[in-house]
Amino acid sequence: MSSQEKGGKTNVTMVTIAVFIATFMTAIEGTIVSTAMPTIISDLHGLSIMNWVYSIYLLMCAVTTPIYGKLSDRFGRKPLLTIGLVIFVAGSTLCALSQSMPQLIVCRLLQGLGAGAIQPLTYTVLADIYPLDKRAGMIGLNGSAWGIASIIAPLLGGFIVEQLSWHWVFAINVPIGLITIFLIQFFLKERIEHRNTSVDYRGIGLLSLCLVALMLGLQSLGSSSKVWLTVGLLVLSVLTFAVLLHVERRQEDPILPLRLFNNRTFVIQNVCMLLIAGFLMGFDTYMPIWMQSVLGLKPSLGGFVVTPSSILWLLGAYLAGPLTMRHPPHRATIVALCFLLTGCVCYIAVPIATPYAVFLLISAIVGFGFGLAITTSTITAQSVVSPRDVGASTSFNTLARSLGQTLMVSIFGIVMNAVIAREVPRHPGLTEDMMNRMISPATAGDLPKRFLEPARGIVYDGLHWIFIVGLVILVLALIADLLDLRSHALLAEYQTAAVVKD
Repeated sequence: MSSQEKGGKTNVTMVTIAVFIATFMTAIEGTIVSTAMPTIISDLHGLSIMNWVYSIYLLMCAVTTPIYGKLSDRFGRKPLLTIGLVIFVAGSTLCALSQSMPQLIVCRLLQGLGAGAIQPLTYTVLADIYPLDKRAGMIGLNGSAWGIASIIAPLLGGFIVEQLSWHWVFAINVPIGLITIFLIQFFLKERIEHRNTSVDYRGIGLLSLCLVALMLGLQSLGSSSKVWLTVGLLVLSVLTFAVLLHVERRQEDPILPLRLFNNRTFVIQNVCMLLIAGFLMGFDTYMPIWMQSVLGLKPSLGGFVVTPSSILWLLGAYLAGPLTMRHPPHRATIVALCFLLTGCVCYIAVPIATPYAVFLLISAIVGFGFGLAITTSTITAQSVVSPRDVGASTSFNTLARSLGQTLMVSIFGIVMNAVIAREVPRHPGLTEDMMNRMISPATAGDLPKRFLEPARGIVYDGLHWIFIVGLVILVLALIADLLDLRSHALLAEYQTAAVVKD
């Protein structure tokens, strides 16, 4: 049985605008926070826990994304997307009012709870309102909003930090979020299929517990004082996952449809997405720090280093649609990985005195790879499943991205902290507090000159090792993608699934 919401048909144009605004809002959040992070660290004195500002946000996204996605298949995209937007706006408001690093981290948790709905459901709404022949282009265009946001965010973030206060990088989300809520409420009309099956509350609880334990366990990996806590959390995650599989096999409408994992293309593309998203997190997080702490640039110029990647991201996203319509998904992913690997090797090879222009060129190379890879993954996740699973498959694709980002930001943080812990004692008089101040150009001048160059060398060494780790995960993504060599069979399967779905 179905019901049509009153008020006529969906206004496709206005809803598309709302989707793009919502995507832009969550996309700009990552880059603008990265641009402001050196100033936040300097103000709140939290270099050792800075990764939690990113990780807690990504953790909540990871936990809630599959829940929002599956529930949207059942109750509709509109109510779930609205709930997510309201929570995100509330979290942004509280982040803007934060006065300490722990307080900011707690507020970012609330932000992540809302973003867990926005990221997957915007793509799902596009799948609902556009036929297959137009959907690939619209998804690519929506994905390019991340690139557009990355162009604007460094300039906006730099201006806000230099002229106003870092608190405003969060406050800016409030009016954008309210506009989006208005557009969704008035212009999105849905036809909802009512199901007599009960909501899988046990699956929701078990999946949430599994993901929380996994992410917290990964976060505590680098702490020698928390070895038993780390082991306990990871063991709890494995045991909970085993129970989850047992429960989901017996559910009529499971929160995690296991049938999705019978599709080889779906699995491989999500594994690649997980790894590529991890590298993306390292790029977005540490490139502004590289520019500001090692090269000594202002926040506006430091954040602007990702702008070429944003421009080429648009091109990659645009080409992803036609490529995935004509070729098996793994071919487009291989092309994307070639660009990403090239850029990563360049980051490893450049010396400490590398000119700023070189980083702009490398940024353009990796940007094309990101645009092509991420858009290809989203289109594939929606096209190789049945219509009843579009919400769940899209949310799992977003979950894979969040898992990869959370995992790698933890590992990157461990790498950076390990380098700092190893190198600081080798320079008598240099302290971790000095490292906190050196990260921001505004306070770096306060350091005695004899410590400034050694401190920059330590950060450069840490960044060097971070991109070596990034190279390893990109090679793993390439190996995973090459596992699927059944090109002709894969193409036939992909096209057949697309025709049936349409």
